[in-house]
Amino acid sequence: MNTAFFAMVRTDMRLYFGNRKALLIHVAAPIAIASFFGYVFGGAGGGSETSRIPVLIVDLDSSPVSRAVAANLAAEKALAVESSTLEEARDKVRKGKASAALSIPQGFGVAAANALFRGENKPEIGVLFDPSHAAEAGMVKGILMGSVMQAVSREAMSGAGGRASLDRSLRDLEADRDMAPADKRPLTDLLGSLRRWNDYNQNRRAAGESPIAAGVTVPFTTREEAITARQDQPYNSYAHAFAGMAVQFILFMGIDVGIGMLLLRQRGLWRRFRAAPLSRAVLLSSRAASAAVISMLILMVVFGFARVVFGVRAEGSFGGFLLICAAFSLMTASFGLLIAALGNSPEAARGLSILATLLMVMLGGAWVPAFLFPQWLQRLTLFVPTRWAVDGLDAVTWRGLGLASALAPTAVLLGSAALFGVVAVWRFRWEAD
Repeated sequence: MNTAFFAMVRTDMRLYFGNRKALLIHVAAPIAIASFFGYVFGGAGGGSETSRIPVLIVDLDSSPVSRAVAANLAAEKALAVESSTLEEARDKVRKGKASAALSIPQGFGVAAANALFRGENKPEIGVLFDPSHAAEAGMVKGILMGSVMQAVSREAMSGAGGRASLDRSLRDLEADRDMAPADKRPLTDLLGSLRRWNDYNQNRRAAGESPIAAGVTVPFTTREEAITARQDQPYNSYAHAFAGMAVQFILFMGIDVGIGMLLLRQRGLWRRFRAAPLSRAVLLSSRAASAAVISMLILMVVFGFARVVFGVRAEGSFGGFLLICAAFSLMTASFGLLIAALGNSPEAARGLSILATLLMVMLGGAWVPAFLFPQWLQRLTLFVPTRWAVDGLDAVTWRGLGLASALAPTAVLLGSAALFGVVAVWRFRWEAD
């Protein structure tokens, strides 16, 4: 019995290591995926190239303080800052072209300097953000706080506007009859010291030396607004989740189509079909058509469930939604044909196609937010059809965009379907090796 046991073990191991493609997948897949996630999240030393968050600045104040805030934000390595108008910023955030937009109101510099010492009448900075990039928006708000504190403190301690604000605060304090003298005296001393500090910095500037600045308190608040299909409509995160998972598992269905065709070839059934009065085009196109119809039905069922249970709607163009679903269904069908054309055996083809699908889904932004990718990788994903499928479905669901936003994703998906189909027909073999 022991001899038979070890003989069977040796046979299994010999067969396994003899299948080089399957062995390659089992070794390469975990290495490739682990390397991918490790690189995206900073690498071993945390020094890999990271993507910059696109941020728009709407400066309605044009004061030294607001210009200093914009300059501080532009100097941040984590941000890619551009100037914009309010309407243009709102449109770009809605379309996903910018993660956030900051609107600095008129009179911000004076109001922030006044609020620095008394903590009253704090001006608001408008924050428009893409709710699917909420983590980026939070990062931008944190950087904004430091930038404003730096700019307002510098102006208060060394600028002419800060001197005027100190003078106003001292006059208001002296005229305040409601504050007890015992409470007024320490604040008067503080403002007087700050006034002398400002004079000292002015003298340093006059002598050609750099002023010395310091901060006191946070002189502003924020007003947040999520830009979705309609104003005051909350972001439904299920829309993006269902788009990504539908894309992934429908591609898995395409894998099953390809593997099924390989099994038919392995059993010699394709040779029998060809003996019948059926052309090559009919045999292949029928498989593609059935796969496309099944894909479309799956999409309708998945999004129907999301609509009923989680309130996911096509807030934009419903026609665009149907176009993207139909184009992706055709791409899935041609992807299945491609697997059948390029695969040598069902076992090896399954491993390769699963790896390819997982990579396409990851690069499409269904798993990892695309803003975490390095810039070069974000550009590379434009050649991945799943990126267009996920972004297109996002556009016509929670973003609420019109038919025009569906045309580019539809064209890319149809082009990918045509490319996969041409290669599949060219390389398809009717008989097993």
